[in-house]
Amino acid sequence: MQRYDYLIVGCGFSGATFAQQAAAAGKKCLILEKRNHIAGNAYMKEIEGIQVHQYGAHIFHTNNKSVWDYARQFAEFNHYVNSPIANYRGEIYNLPFNMNTFNRIWGSVTPAEARAEIERQRKDCYTPNPENLEQAALNMVGHDIYEKLIRDYTEKQWGRPCATLPPSIIKRIPLRLTYDNNYFNTVYQGVPIDGYTTMVERMIEGVEVKLNADYLDEKERNKQLAEQVIYTGPIDAYFGYCLGPLEYRHTRFEIQVLDTDNFQGNAVVNYTDRETPYTRIIEHKHFVFGTQKKTVISHEYSDEWKLEMEPYYPLEDEKNKILYREYQELSHAEKDVVFCGRLGTYRYYDMDQVIAQALSEWNNLNGLGKKTG
Repeated sequence: MQRYDYLIVGCGFSGATFAQQAAAAGKKCLILEKRNHIAGNAYMKEIEGIQVHQYGAHIFHTNNKSVWDYARQFAEFNHYVNSPIANYRGEIYNLPFNMNTFNRIWGSVTPAEARAEIERQRKDCYTPNPENLEQAALNMVGHDIYEKLIRDYTEKQWGRPCATLPPSIIKRIPLRLTYDNNYFNTVYQGVPIDGYTTMVERMIEGVEVKLNADYLDEKERNKQLAEQVIYTGPIDAYFGYCLGPLEYRHTRFEIQVLDTDNFQGNAVVNYTDRETPYTRIIEHKHFVFGTQKKTVISHEYSDEWKLEMEPYYPLEDEKNKILYREYQELSHAEKDVVFCGRLGTYRYYDMDQVIAQALSEWNNLNGLGKKTG
């Protein structure tokens, strides 16, 4: 039955990157995508002339020049810099935590003043070896910023007390004693001018794609279609959740068209108080400096994940890491299947990391040995 060199499960960045590399090498590929569109969670749809991120904001950023150069083969990126702000009960603060934040919350004018206040607050609650997010956050910035800008937002996002979450989550939030509002500490950054959907279309040009096709519905039959399967779906789903499901968070999006040219003046506004039910509002036109007469916004709500829901954020606590390793052991017996991507490896990867991993898997399978990540 083998008709393809590679059967690729999922058409997000992981699957699209592998498919592009394989097709460029003259290999015959089939992509099976269970959704009705390509590009995975980076999928964008035009509404009122605005490219709308259907599954939340995606800003491409990386320090990996080879990944950046690779991505730019398929898209022209603009110069958008991610500078989110936080709204705490009507008070506006900069994210990441920088001198604007410290001036607003403490009146600090110089880095020395901000550093002294952080150290004073950290001294009251310092934990030598933090075991959870709460301890790590208090070590990082003290109680004022933790209580206004971290605790309630994080507990809404993850649906759990900060004292039960892994400390690694807080490492994604930068802290700097400058007035730099750029959230990411990366050299390369931007958003594709034509959107991610168009970018992925270019990546998979010439590759056969079947939408609304769930590989797992006929796994054994589908496996026979190709010499090698590249699986980017949830690893626990592949094995029928035989060891129990891994845990994720789900996000719900409410998209609205508004009869105004500018709703909030920024692409991303996080709502860090407990009372506001949503975690943030995205205004999509600001990612590409849009001048349309109308605007499109998305309210994002974080929900407890259930099996019938789309998984978004892996909950990488110790319990789930142990369970993932057990599934990983099972995967070693699947000699003709490669598990990759955020869901296939249960990692909280950014887009550049997903691309780097897919490129590395292609190189490894073909004995090229070239490191990209």
